[in-house]
Amino acid sequence: MVGHTCQNNKGKTVILDLFTPRPIHQLCDAAELKRTLGALLAGEAFKAVEEIYGWFESLHRAEGVRPMQLFDIVRQLDEVGYHKIRRLTRDYLHSARLSKGEERRLWSMCFNYWGELTSLYAYCAEQLRPALQDKADKSEQAGESLKSIMPLLLSRQMAARTNQLRWMVYSYSVIGEDLWRGLGHAFSRAVADGFANEPVLLYPGMNQTTSVTREYLHLLVLSASSADSLMPFEIDLADRLIGHLLPHFVLSETFQKDSVYWVDIAEGKPPTRLAREPAALTPTLRFFSPGRAHQALSQLIQRVGQGEVPEELNLGGNYAADIVLPVMQHLALYWAPEPPLRQHPRHSVKARIAALQGFEDCFTLFSGEIARFGKEQTAAVWVVENVSLGGFLASADIAAEGLKIGTLLGLQPEGSENWVLGIVRRYSKETTTQASVGIQALSRQAWSVKLRPGGNGFSPHNAIPGICLEEHAGESELRIVVPSGCFDARETIEFAHESRHYMLTPIALEEVGDDFEIARYRFTVFS
Repeated sequence: MVGHTCQNNKGKTVILDLFTPRPIHQLCDAAELKRTLGALLAGEAFKAVEEIYGWFESLHRAEGVRPMQLFDIVRQLDEVGYHKIRRLTRDYLHSARLSKGEERRLWSMCFNYWGELTSLYAYCAEQLRPALQDKADKSEQAGESLKSIMPLLLSRQMAARTNQLRWMVYSYSVIGEDLWRGLGHAFSRAVADGFANEPVLLYPGMNQTTSVTREYLHLLVLSASSADSLMPFEIDLADRLIGHLLPHFVLSETFQKDSVYWVDIAEGKPPTRLAREPAALTPTLRFFSPGRAHQALSQLIQRVGQGEVPEELNLGGNYAADIVLPVMQHLALYWAPEPPLRQHPRHSVKARIAALQGFEDCFTLFSGEIARFGKEQTAAVWVVENVSLGGFLASADIAAEGLKIGTLLGLQPEGSENWVLGIVRRYSKETTTQASVGIQALSRQAWSVKLRPGGNGFSPHNAIPGICLEEHAGESELRIVVPSGCFDARETIEFAHESRHYMLTPIALEEVGDDFEIARYRFTVFS
């Protein structure tokens, strides 16, 4: 028996339930929600995020859950998930031990997590808007309650979407028109609701408020800062620097004399430099400028250039000045009132080019030992879109393993006998199968050598492989590419080439890649 019968005041028999009704969704039960949140807090990061994502999916399918209750459940799950997914983000950006499969697994989970959370917050907002606007059907107290939660709800929605798009930036994916349009739509709805600029503390424990406008502007600035020429961990550094300096930026509905970029919130397009003006002035246009951010960044660059990383900068970890400085200089270039000029003019072409990746293959190429290519290994074939004195822009197969910013390349244009040493400076996924790769030409006449510590003769045993760049760093200077960890600022080295002996004194380490270093040396030649 689950109940008993009695008669009501009209003499009719009714059934009285002895048990409480079953909740519409498991997490609508307060005790179950508390137990679930506690287990998630104690759980391992990836499993916790995976479980929360599963709860998001089930809540999306649930019917009959009141919007206010749904928001409260999602809000609490989000607060647990936020801290767990930050751990996954650090692993993705900074762990050197991740395999490609683990990277893809992390990326997919985090990208999908933020997308599902965005959809849930958007659903809650759409369900609550009629109640907010219809004052006749609610008490004054209920109306004030709605007004107090809407700024947080809309800011969480915007932050979740911008976090999802950050993951696209980390992987050099092009943000599609539908995502830009959805972002602009969410911003415009918040403006119409009157909550776009309401300050909120996004998550408990944060020491800085945000708003819908601030979250939207943050992504606009990141998109305008040419992140496709930064390593993923550098993108994170740039993102944090943007957050630190964002209060100096100005977003306005009208063109200002110092405006640098514009965006149409109704169109699915990223922000554009005012070097190309909008076709027409419309109510959906927004203009933004760095304001005082460029000046504040210049002051930071001066301090960091002296070896000091200010304590007030929250960079997500402790970074040496020589790591932070290039990222700051990169941002300064793209926040300047005048756009960065190309060093060399580009010419459109359509030509095929053979490409080999990594220091080991490049060393073999420039030593003249190319017989094994085509037997043991086949060069990838890319299509060059344009060329300049400084390098190439090519379309590459996205399946190329290990291709990323800073990859060393050996390149041979179709029909040429000459190989060029290059390095990937820009990388952007254009489609699911093709990527756009910007390549700087390091040397068009490189040659491989065997390097030995100075004074030890020219025995090839235990020699360090090196690639000399024909283009000298300066008078009596030579740039040499060596394997990672082989540069020693205290040790002279020597090598023999074409019956001549070179003695090299180290000057400085110029650049560090995944499997190589580029160093400058002062040289003396002995016949």
